[in-house]
Amino acid sequence: MRSQLKMQLVLTGLVAGGLLVSGCSPVRGHQGYIVDPVLTNAIQAGVDNRQSVEASLGRPTFTGQFDENVWYYVSRETKQLAFNSPSARDQMVMRVTFDAAGNVAAVDRTGLELVANINPNGDATPTLGRERSFFEELFGNIGAVGAPGAQGASNDPTRP
Repeated sequence: MRSQLKMQLVLTGLVAGGLLVSGCSPVRGHQGYIVDPVLTNAIQAGVDNRQSVEASLGRPTFTGQFDENVWYYVSRETKQLAFNSPSARDQMVMRVTFDAAGNVAAVDRTGLELVANINPNGDATPTLGRERSFFEELFGNIGAVGAPGAQGASNDPTRP
């Protein structure tokens, strides 16, 4: 009876330990276009046109906001540990630029070298000027608005 209870405790401990360890393994993800190196390397300026690029690579991830003649194919591989934010492991952005006739004018590729990590500055937005306390903000205009001689109190546009 004791050995059976001991065996159940060991088994329960192993299962719990396995679940804990599996929670620490990285979760890999993919976002965007699935890259086929043979197809992406086959796109050439002066040879391909809009229809051949769409036939080879499919519709772009997005087109240029200000110029419809620029297509972007974006692919990103991510890794995430436990409850952390996902981090980029690999990234490919391919920009295909077309001329007015619809022929490929240029093909550019970039990777992780252009990715920037932006950290917000806490919960406050930094501003220029003096720092005022809560009560200065709340009561700062009492007596100043409309008071004679106070700067900016006059509605006369010819007075400074």
